[in-house]
Amino acid sequence: MSETVIALSNVRKSYGKHQVLSDVNMNVNKGDIYGLIGKNGAGKTTIFKIILGLSEFESGTLSIMGGSDKKAVAAGRHHIGFFIGSNFFPNMSAKENLAYYCRLKGIKNMKEEIARVLKIVGLDGVKKKVGRFSMGMKQRLGIANAILGNPEILILDEPANGLDPQGIADVRNMIKRLNEEFGMTVIVSSHILSELQSTATRFGIVNNGMVAREITTEELQSME
Repeated sequence: MSETVIALSNVRKSYGKHQVLSDVNMNVNKGDIYGLIGKNGAGKTTIFKIILGLSEFESGTLSIMGGSDKKAVAAGRHHIGFFIGSNFFPNMSAKENLAYYCRLKGIKNMKEEIARVLKIVGLDGVKKKVGRFSMGMKQRLGIANAILGNPEILILDEPANGLDPQGIADVRNMIKRLNEEFGMTVIVSSHILSELQSTATRFGIVNNGMVAREITTEELQSME
């Protein structure tokens, strides 16, 4: 039986009178590349923010690494790396930006860790300031920041957004490598199913604030 590392059960979230999530049920198993698919505004980013503790929810249950009480969920979040938008200093290099985040995350072997993650994402040797980076390079740096400290679970919010076909392919390959070589469970969102069709092992289809269905890659292929 698969080990569930993140589970949401009947989770609801509203902003004022506007209900964003309605009874969300979602299960991510250890070793998954879990594709969260839905149109812009469907609720994907809100689900991620709830998992990460960046947004509260009104009702339901969140479980991380098998624990659902407040203390266990807080401890479980320490095993998660995430990329939700690029928040970097444009007048600093990739190394300088990552050094800043290493300090925030309490990572000790800073120099070695920065070199490790930059090599994984293909930015080792890049010296120019982040303000001069292409969109693809910024996405790579966002992933590098997310994998600082080698987390067990990785959350990537629309990492292929705005990229050209080669950039999308590069992100796909990187996700597969992080999953297969480094053993990370990856949750990645997209509003385009085809971006993740050859990458994800399981899918959660988000529609109108609900995970309407969870299916495996094999089930998806049999529907075509």
